[in-house]
Amino acid sequence: MAERVAVRDITNEEGNKLLQIVRRGSGSVVRWRRAQIVLWSAQRMDVPAIAKIAFTSEDRVREVIHNFNRDGFDSLAPKYAGGRPPKFSAAERAEIKKIALGRPTDYGEPFSTWSLTKLADHLVRKGVVDDISHEGLRALLREEGVSFQAIKTWKTSNDPDFEVKKNRILELYDLADAKAQPKEGDPDVVICYDEFGPLNLQPHPGRHWAERDTTGAPRSGPRRRMRATFTRPNGVRHLLAAYDLSTDKLYGHVKSKKGRTDFLAFMRYVRTLHPAHVRIAIIMDNFVPHLSTKKDTRVGEWAKANNVELAYTPHYASWLNRIEAQFTALRYFCLDGTDHESHEAQAFLIRRYIAWRNRHVQDKALRELVKRANVA
Repeated sequence: MAERVAVRDITNEEGNKLLQIVRRGSGSVVRWRRAQIVLWSAQRMDVPAIAKIAFTSEDRVREVIHNFNRDGFDSLAPKYAGGRPPKFSAAERAEIKKIALGRPTDYGEPFSTWSLTKLADHLVRKGVVDDISHEGLRALLREEGVSFQAIKTWKTSNDPDFEVKKNRILELYDLADAKAQPKEGDPDVVICYDEFGPLNLQPHPGRHWAERDTTGAPRSGPRRRMRATFTRPNGVRHLLAAYDLSTDKLYGHVKSKKGRTDFLAFMRYVRTLHPAHVRIAIIMDNFVPHLSTKKDTRVGEWAKANNVELAYTPHYASWLNRIEAQFTALRYFCLDGTDHESHEAQAFLIRRYIAWRNRHVQDKALRELVKRANVA
């Protein structure tokens, strides 16, 4: 019978050093994983058991143990040729971001949330990257607009066709981003549509520049004050908006109603943005005026007659609509800190903002805000 592969007898100092590497979890993920394997072997675990809990092959475990027996702690450090730190390709960065934004359970891990250690270990084990340090992973996620945030409550979609609708919308986004080749019947242009509002005549919280108050007296500072509103008798307005992914342009009309008639009138305007022979897809939610019903089939008939595909997001899944991020920017740049005296003044500012936004699509603050708010 072949002799069982096991790490040599290690001293108390070596054991403590291995434990320190594992507990600290910083630096190279490869070094951390190799230290784990050696420590498990020192605890008299056999090779098959180590391979099972390390999610790796038995040959790999034997190689790590043999190398440690021969070279000691030097064998734990990955052997690089030197030079600049590794650069990750766009595909690798996209895959890392996708996994980080997903649930660990969706990738076969028994965790509720990713830590940098667990995420880096998973990426190396699955072959997404050869090696990545925890600080390098943190910096990469920061560059991709991903941060560690508190979880908020949300409604789980109860749509029986959730996967079908979601996958179609993601296919349309891949077409719009030139990540997939169009098939027969696929649209040439993808447009996201939604309503923003209701728009009330009320003070909107915000910030502004002001001189510092050095008097210390209550309510005596130069900070701008906003009125309190107890009644709002002026009604509401709604912004009907469309975001054209092919041109990165936002379009909107402020209306007093958002019924099916107003929706179709705006859709006819959206259709004029491209020639009639160009097939377009419009992504929107399941708000009743967006649907064809037995009593009112105008929406479906209009779409069929105008070379339009209607792609509906699943119930409670508005995060799939990319126009939501544009609304975040509109609220930040246009509404925060305002208190309009009339709906006409508010609508005028919104129209001016949309015109400014379409002229400054590469504005750094705008792009960062949209990138941070975008999910799909």
